Amino acid sequence: MKWEGNRESDNVEDVRGSGGGGGGGGFGFGGRSVGIGSIVIALVGGWIFGVNPMTILNIMSGGGGGQAVQQQQSQAPGVPANDRGSKFVRVVLADTEDVWTKLFREQGGTYQKPALQLYSGRTQTACGAGSSATGPFYCPADRKVYLDMSFFQLMEERFKVEGEFAQAYVIAHEIGHHVQHSMGLTDKVDEARQRGTEKQANAMSVRLELQADCFAGVWAFHANQSRAILEQGDVDAALKAATAIGDDALQRQSQGHVVPDSFTHGSSEQRARWFKRGLDNGQVAQCDTFAARQL
Repeated sequence: MKWEGNRESDNVEDVRGSGGGGGGGGFGFGGRSVGIGSIVIALVGGWIFGVNPMTILNIMSGGGGGQAVQQQQSQAPGVPANDRGSKFVRVVLADTEDVWTKLFREQGGTYQKPALQLYSGRTQTACGAGSSATGPFYCPADRKVYLDMSFFQLMEERFKVEGEFAQAYVIAHEIGHHVQHSMGLTDKVDEARQRGTEKQANAMSVRLELQADCFAGVWAFHANQSRAILEQGDVDAALKAATAIGDDALQRQSQGHVVPDSFTHGSSEQRARWFKRGLDNGQVAQCDTFAARQL
């Protein structure tokens, strides 16, 4: 992926090495307590699927995935370091800013740029405590993406996925969730999930995640058109990443069998296909997973 020398975003908070926050105690969601078994399930699910465990706990307890469950502790943004990894993140974030600002403007809207926090170990968010075990996630309550870059090492070691464009896909997917929130889709999905059964809630979650994959592809299409970022092998690496983190692949790896009704992100084939759909046409309208009869 060609990225060096491109614009870097000013919206990165680097708090790596500043220490975590929060003491002991239990978790409460909407007045309901959550047992340690549920917490363990959420932590494992968060590590496997790259979802904030607080979101999983919130859904398990009957709350909405985007609801703020804990006040964010004050934490002064750090000055981003100049290591290659953080520079890469700043460039990718800047690229998403440029693409989505343009696309929103074309539709008469204004794109509100999200912040991205780089942290190590654990951090506090408006959606609860985040840790390196959760993988990257987006918090609608504070409109911020959280990333512990050790996840990229996990991608290489656990999923055998390498390449900077695969890492950029991960970031662009989380920005896709910010785009959904900006469009009002996240709140609508949260409301629908609360009204439905667990099976229906999972199905809605799949459509939301596949759309974020498609939005990541839309970003890549426009970024490549404007700045020729793609090199040979980049698309294959991103598709491999999407395939590796499909629900069926992860379930088969972790439990030896697949339970489609429990999918929350989509199958490997679906994730790769929706990312490729956005990448091939660059049209937001083509990412309407909620209207699609066949995912």
